[in-house]
Amino acid sequence: MSRIVAIVGRPNVGKSRLFNRLARKRISIVHDQPGITRDVISAEIAEGKYTLLDTGGLGYKGIDTPAALTKASEQQVEFAIAAASLILFVVDGLSGLSSLDEKIAMMLRKSGKKVRLVINKADFDDSKVALDEAYRLGLGEPLRVSAEHGNGEEDLRAAIAEVLGPLPVVAESDGTKTAADPLCICFIGRPNVGKSSLSNCLLKSDRLIVSEMPGTTRDAIELPFDFVGRDGETYPFRLIDTAGIKAATKLASPVEYFSRLRSLDAVKNTDVVFLVLDALDGVTQQDKAIAGEAIKEGKPIVIVVNKWDLVQKGFKAQGGFKPYKNERDYREKYEHALFERLFFTPGSPVIFVSAMSGYEVDRMLNAAVKLNRTLDKRMSTAKLNQVLGHLAERNPPAAIGGKRFRVYYATQTGTRPFRIKLFCNREEKLTEQYRRYLEAGVVEEFDVAGCPIYFDLVGKVKDEMRGSRGGGGASVEHRAKWKTAEGADVQDD
Repeated sequence: MSRIVAIVGRPNVGKSRLFNRLARKRISIVHDQPGITRDVISAEIAEGKYTLLDTGGLGYKGIDTPAALTKASEQQVEFAIAAASLILFVVDGLSGLSSLDEKIAMMLRKSGKKVRLVINKADFDDSKVALDEAYRLGLGEPLRVSAEHGNGEEDLRAAIAEVLGPLPVVAESDGTKTAADPLCICFIGRPNVGKSSLSNCLLKSDRLIVSEMPGTTRDAIELPFDFVGRDGETYPFRLIDTAGIKAATKLASPVEYFSRLRSLDAVKNTDVVFLVLDALDGVTQQDKAIAGEAIKEGKPIVIVVNKWDLVQKGFKAQGGFKPYKNERDYREKYEHALFERLFFTPGSPVIFVSAMSGYEVDRMLNAAVKLNRTLDKRMSTAKLNQVLGHLAERNPPAAIGGKRFRVYYATQTGTRPFRIKLFCNREEKLTEQYRRYLEAGVVEEFDVAGCPIYFDLVGKVKDEMRGSRGGGGASVEHRAKWKTAEGADVQDD
């Protein structure tokens, strides 16, 4: 039997809050406004070894949500019910049962699935909780909980464990990432650039809600799938689809604020980031800011230019896109302008795709597999120092205060992301422009395109050894010394 538990119910009964409590994380966005959750959100519950699903409210008729979007959300709930081996039907213990609760209960009884009735918001005495009404639903003994304060949580966990049965036997892991571990990828970008459409294309299903209405996706949604690479090997993936990231100054509601936070958190937990751009819009200032967030977290980036089918159609139509000669000319100029704005992503692969037609979509995953392998690369210390020396000779740094930045020794200290320790004369002499020059040179020489490089600078430390004040005339010796990774001393007298 599958170990999937789905939480369902009408809007605003506390499903997402209960989901977060059982997951022990703030995953689903919680808000008093009904209809916040639209897609099915999932979390792996470690202690029970099962997958927990949060769903949108059934029967929601909000004036701010188009009917098509409401229908799509309810189809997602139907998917969760079909996949689940246990359904937690949540009702509001304070407001009492509604006719919609009764309709949902009837639907769940007909599903033939195991259902446990959960009365939420049971923070008070029995007189304030609609306990008697609950028995009329014909779903057996109800479980009383408070998703907000944790009352009844342990009883609920025990009830879930009882239905799911004994835990599956799983071999212990030492925590090291292996080839069998899923490669986590994450779509990020502005609202309405096609992130959910690309996710559905990779999943080969309509698993995520897609709408022309910006802001349709609100939570970060994790989904597993397998991909057969160019080498014929099958690679397990874990896909995170995120809400569109708006500029912090343009957030119009708490929901948008928390959506933005969830998207940025998703970047921290991913292996490879897909930055999705619009083929017609070009690179905007917000695209640049979003890419900067990924670089800040040390994540490799694949730049995905979506909606390329619209460019292809434009050139097939009479007139095309002026002043561009043809599709190839448009592509080359787009890519040139892209790297002018995203200059801090040296060597990131750029892939022009169409979620609608499936054009070149597999190339994204092949690029992710390649980048993931590259992240574990080791750089020879001898060659690294040779490369940095050559770069300095070819383009010496500018003199600041009469002195130039100088690297005495370099060694790689980490991967995922690449970290290189530079023993130098003075950290403050390294300008941002020259830092980017050195990073780009290392990326090119070691063939680690698309992977961020971080320099950890260690400048000279002056040890002043003075004689006692009373001794008078004692000499002052200045010497700087660094201990390299190999144990040798590097010094500058």
